[in-house]
Parts: sequence; C-alpha cells; structure tokens
Amino acid sequence: MKRTSFLSRTIFALFTSASMIAAGSCSGSAPAESKAENDNGANAEKPVVSISSDSLYVKKVDGITDDFALGCDISSVIALERSGVKFYGWDGAEQDLFDTLKQSGVNYIRVRIWNDPFDADGNGYGGGNCDIDTACIIGKRAADAGLKMLADFHYSDFWADPSKQMCPKAWVGMDIDAKKQALYEYTKDCLIKLKEAGADVGMVQLGNETNGKMSGEKIWMNIYYLMAEGSRAVREVLPQAKVAVHFTNPESVDRMLNYASKLAYYELDYDVFASSYYPYWHGTLDNLTSVLSQISEKYGKEVMVAETSYAYTLADGDGSGNSIGDVVNYEKTYPFTVQGQSRELRDVIEAVTKVGKSGIGVFWWEAAWLPVPGETYEERSALWEKYGSGWASSFSAEYDPDDAGKYYGGCSWENQAMFDFSGKPLESLKTWSLVKTGNEIAPVPDAIKDSELTVKLGEPIVLPDKVFAIYTDGSEQAIDVTWDSADLEAMTNGEPATYTVKGIAGGSETVCRIAMVDANYAVNYSFEDEDRSMWVVENIDNRTTQTDYQKKALDAASGETAFHFWGENGTELRIYQKITDIPTGKYTLSASIQGGIDSGDDAQDIYIFAYTDDNEADMIKASAELSGYANWQIPRTGAVEVPEGGTITIGAYIKAGNGSWGTVDDFMLNPAK
Repeated sequence: MKRTSFLSRTIFALFTSASMIAAGSCSGSAPAESKAENDNGANAEKPVVSISSDSLYVKKVDGITDDFALGCDISSVIALERSGVKFYGWDGAEQDLFDTLKQSGVNYIRVRIWNDPFDADGNGYGGGNCDIDTACIIGKRAADAGLKMLADFHYSDFWADPSKQMCPKAWVGMDIDAKKQALYEYTKDCLIKLKEAGADVGMVQLGNETNGKMSGEKIWMNIYYLMAEGSRAVREVLPQAKVAVHFTNPESVDRMLNYASKLAYYELDYDVFASSYYPYWHGTLDNLTSVLSQISEKYGKEVMVAETSYAYTLADGDGSGNSIGDVVNYEKTYPFTVQGQSRELRDVIEAVTKVGKSGIGVFWWEAAWLPVPGETYEERSALWEKYGSGWASSFSAEYDPDDAGKYYGGCSWENQAMFDFSGKPLESLKTWSLVKTGNEIAPVPDAIKDSELTVKLGEPIVLPDKVFAIYTDGSEQAIDVTWDSADLEAMTNGEPATYTVKGIAGGSETVCRIAMVDANYAVNYSFEDEDRSMWVVENIDNRTTQTDYQKKALDAASGETAFHFWGENGTELRIYQKITDIPTGKYTLSASIQGGIDSGDDAQDIYIFAYTDDNEADMIKASAELSGYANWQIPRTGAVEVPEGGTITIGAYIKAGNGSWGTVDDFMLNPAK
C-alpha cells in the first residue's frame, strides 16, 4: 500500500461521528536524534500493563493460536522520530513505540525494505527512507521489545504496488539472468545484516503486491525466476523463517486464484500466500475467507492478511491530504470512529482465523504514521524533505517523476493510525489484546448513519422521519430525526444535482443527500438491485476471463455495484437489455466506463449502442476507451427515435487486449432535450 494521487469523484461520507475524536496538530521540540541510534537494552525490565477498556466493545475471536501474527507495519518510525514525533504509553507518559505495541498485544512488526531510496547526493525519496540500514535499526529495537519481524522486500527503490513495480536503479538494463543473481545477492546480504543486527526475523516477503509485475518484469516466468532467487537466499540465511508472497485485490477471485495457480505451475518454494485487505476497496470479509481458504486447501499454503487498516476520523492532521477523506468514493463498512476502527481489525482477524490452522496472521499497515511537528505547512514540509517522514519528497522525482515527483508531500495515513495525532495510543490499539478475551460491555451509540435519496426531477421529495444509530457492537436502531428547513420545491424543479439537507438525531448531526436525476428508462441502470435478469452478458468466444457484478464502491460510478470484466488473454463481450413499453419519442444513451490494459497492448474497440425494434443495422454508437484506473469515460449517443409501440435495445461492446480490465456503470436512457 502507499499514498496514491486518486482521480476521485466527489461523494460524501456515509457516517457522521456521534462524538469526534480530539485530534489536534502535533506539537513538540525541535527534531531529535532517533532513539534507534541508542541501545534500548534487550535485558531492561519492561513494564507490565493490564489491558482493559471501559469504552471499547470487542467480541472475542475464537481460534487465535499462540503463534498467530498480530502485527503492525511501522516502517516510517525512524523518520518520524528524527522529525520530532513522540509516542506515549497508556499511562500518558512518553514511551518507546515498541513497548506500547508489545503491551497492547502486538507480537510482530512488518518493515518494508527498498534497495536504494536515495539520490546521488544522499537525499531520501521519503516514505521513511526505508533501506536495509533502517530495517536493521527497527528490527533490533523490535527484538529488544520481544517482537518478531516480517521483512518486506519491495525489490524497488521506492513504492511497489499493483500500479508500479519499478526496477531498482542498480538493476536497470540487466537481462533476467543478471537480475536474478543481483536479487539473490542483495537479499542474502540484507538478511545477513538483519541477523547480525539482532532482528528476530520470522518471515520474509518476496515483493509487495506483485499482481503480475515485479522489479520491472511483466512476464510470469521472469517473476518466478526472481522470487525463486529470493526464496533461495532466505532458505540459506534464515532457514527457520517463513517465505511469503504478497498479492492484492481479493475481491477479484479469479485473479487471486490465478496468481496462486501460476506459483504452483512454476513450483515456487514458499510457505505463505498473503493478501492485502482494505474494506474500502477489497470486497466482503466472507469473500476474503473464501479466497484464502481455496488457496490454502488447493495448494497447501498458509495464508494471512499482510495489510489492512481503517480510518478512525476523516480529519487531516498535516494539511497534506489523506488517502481516505471526504472526496474519495470508497466502501464505508464501519463508522469512522475509534470503535469502527476496532471493529474492522477484529473482523479481519476473525476472517483469517476462519480459514483454520492455515490462517496465520493479520498486519495493520502503518499503525504509527503520524503528522510531524510544525505550526505551518512549510515547517512540516522541511521535515518531510530532510528526514523522509512524508509519503514522498521532492527528491523522488528522479525515480518516479509521474507520481511521487508531482504529488510529494506529507503523511496520507494519519487518520488510519492507531495513535492520535499527538502520539497517544487510541483505545482501538487494545483490540490486539482484547480479541483473545473479548470485552463485550453494554453497547452505546457510536455514530449516526446518513440518509440518501434518489428522486426524479418533477417528483415530490419526502424526507425520512427516522435514521439509524449505529451502536458500538455494530447493531443499528432507528431513531427520530428533525430536518432543517430546505427548499424542496426548488430542488425538484431544478437541474440534475445532489443536494444536502442537515438534521439532528439523538443529539448528533446527520445529513440526507438527495440526488435529483433526469427520468431514466434503463432498468436497474446502476446494477444496485439484485435482480439483474434484464441484463444479458455475452462473453464472445469465452475470451473474457471474468465477468461479474462487483460490489466495490471505488470501482462504481455511483452506488456500490458495477459490471466488472477482466481478460487475462483479452476481453470481448456485450452487455445489453431490451426495453419495452417506453413512451414514443427521442432518447439519448450514456454510460460510465473506466479501466485499463496491463499488458500495454492499447488496441481496443469500445462503444455504447442503442437501436430500436431489433434493427441492429440502424444502431447508433458512442465510443469510449480504457484510459486508466478511475479515468471515467462517459460517452453519449445522438438521439434515437422510438416509434409508437416500439422497443429499444441499449448496451455496451468491449473488445481489448491481454490484461484488460474495468467496470461499466450508470446506463442512462434519457429523453432527448
């Protein structure tokens, strides 16, 4: 995972906190030297803390074994400390982060390792400047606190994820044989350094979210060659450590099973198949359990979640913008509260334990990545640049000019950390311990669920008389609501737009969002209704690997569901419906389409279409293209005239090359103006 410059569409948060978490800007002294440069004392007596909570509801998770990894990624900690960030314990006193994690039930830490995240002058790219020297410091401190380490090799000089798997500078131009040898020697050298530093490395990850790419390689055979050399180095230096691979997008079941199948085909020597799981993007927990179970059962591998997290607030602590904020279209499964964050963690742990003994752990991504001190953006920016404590520095432009080099800045994750902006642990951090025992206290209201209406222009607007309060145990209860005065008549007689009406329920603010839309004659136009029998999907020559109605808000133009496709060896399909009993007149058709082609094969033929009375010869089309993730195309046809008693067929045709994927949503058949 990394901070991404999303091309997002404005959509509002589903939940309003019943009580906001106090999260002011950090304050502190001038940048201090890292504690990591001092010996914390492996034999120093550690304080014992009894974990309990009077406010956090946690239902016990059955099946957690003593060696189940309850882990946190804290890769940025050294850069943060050097920038002046301080951490505190449960008694309110300043305390080493590692001790607080240990006291809270964490038993594992995860650390990303980049080959060379520096320019020729020694300026760091940011994101913690996580090279092997930094990993050794973190690993030693973790071992002193009694924490094991997962070494997460990105095999890149900076962020590696499904959108980018860039080759390290030192390996550019190498053929695959030379790169294999370089990766083996690099991995072996790093593991020796970690071992000599005193890190307790229990697991080594070969690449990060390697969805069909790694270190600049895009051919599976070459990816296997590289992973095999990394595995060989682990077996030689740390034979007791588990070898893990890491992929993402578990909501795309066929893709995940395809990755596992590829590794089995090439007979890669590894132990653990890991997936990312962010509820904003990655589907349901039942699906996660199902996917991991299938991989475990079919291929005999252990499985885990290598990354998860959830926001406890939508506040921004450093002025640099967050990956999850008010203007991103994402799945909102839990309230954005401390209790909501705790519930997400607890539920993900349960989803992995449901796999059985092969489910071995869950890691929270960047649990302590906080804002750096500074009264102004300029003061904080100076620290991000000097110590690499932001997601990217300006110096990263030489390596990643199109993303980090343009959008560099501060932390994008502080509202998903398990510490508040001042470094004090949130109650949700206790979840790591409480999942073993449970803490099922009396539920109380935690958040108020907002309301949404879709109304056709000209029709009356009726606001709901009740809204739902969400309790700390996840249950919901309808309560009365009082709405502020609003000019509902002007809304229904105006233009298509979304309006917001505020209200009060249970003493807390809530909102109703009213989407005023044109009359639309497409049936189940946005695929939200479960009955989709009116839609016909033709997978031409069975070329497309996967077609489904995917519930994933970030990939939908509106709502939560969209028609999804993926073609490992190319895509060719039609999706359409025939509409009868439509008033005589002229109509225009539009739809929303987004996606991409991983193979780089740009050949594509994509259009929406409409024709009347089964006469395809008179089909009217409007072209679109797959131009990148969330780059929504909205083609619109010219007017189509439907005669009296006639019918109209509407749909989309998609043909694209190897590795093509995307979603189609919001078919709008509107009267022509």
